[in-house]
Amino acid sequence: MDKRVDISVVVPLYNEEESLPELVAWIDSVAKGEALSYEIIMVDDGSTDGSWSVVQRLKKEYPAIRGISFRRNYGKSAALYSGFEMAQGEVVFTMDADLQDSPDEIPAMRRMILDEGYDIVSGWKRKRYDPISKRLPSKFFNFTARLMSGIKLHDFNCGLKAYRRKVVKSIEVYGEMHRYIPILAKHAGFRRIGEKVVEHHERKYGKSKFGLERMVKGYLDLITVTFMSHFGRSPMYLFGTLGTLMFLFGGVTAVWIIVDKIYSQAHGYMWRGVTEQPMFYLALLAVVLGVMLFLAGFLAELINRRSPDRNSYLVDEKIDD
Repeated sequence: MDKRVDISVVVPLYNEEESLPELVAWIDSVAKGEALSYEIIMVDDGSTDGSWSVVQRLKKEYPAIRGISFRRNYGKSAALYSGFEMAQGEVVFTMDADLQDSPDEIPAMRRMILDEGYDIVSGWKRKRYDPISKRLPSKFFNFTARLMSGIKLHDFNCGLKAYRRKVVKSIEVYGEMHRYIPILAKHAGFRRIGEKVVEHHERKYGKSKFGLERMVKGYLDLITVTFMSHFGRSPMYLFGTLGTLMFLFGGVTAVWIIVDKIYSQAHGYMWRGVTEQPMFYLALLAVVLGVMLFLAGFLAELINRRSPDRNSYLVDEKIDD
């Protein structure tokens, strides 16, 4: 049985050996100042420096540290998912290991979860100490995520977030989905999502581990999570609707072209052969694509209904006689 603690702090890390001692001491100071029982779950995502050795050394000084070391680099989402599985805290925090997130925000964010009833509280780095080459793409990315998800957060990318325990136990994070955890949580039924302006610090050690490729991956994952949120359990609604519309459009267009040719020929008007009209071939293409989309939806529905977790629903509470 899990041993519950007040807070769990999940820290994914990759080549952050210099910042770890300072970060752990900071979290420890904040937790003790608030008289909170805590655990720090450090997930080493295949570091090539001495990060894991530092974690092992810190464990001797801070017994509240728990750790996971990956054999290779899997990405932040995998690190968070593994940390969430291990977390035992009533409130679970995520925080980057580079000291740009402030542990001083923990008490206020915890109160928002426990006293104000939020399921998630996301940090908002209103004043960022990042170059403009990172800030501008981030603003556009956040605007797009707000528009597609309907969640009014200014900073989906902020690593500092607080979750009610049941949230992290109810979602699966993969790919580059870590920035879309609020969307995944909303899809799982956790709709009380709040935001808090947090302090952002300049990077003290090392360098950023994220390049421009994360923007491409991020947008692809945004499309994926949006599709899964709306059509994950009923793909036929999307593919079947699109397929039917394309089939009807192509069929009606082809029939109209044939009828128009016959009518014009019967009344002595100028006419063109059906196969001489480009629109006829576009109509046939629409018919074929419509059938293919409909069949894709049908097959996806069959696969989905045969999935072993088809009837696994997220139960919030249960009373047994």
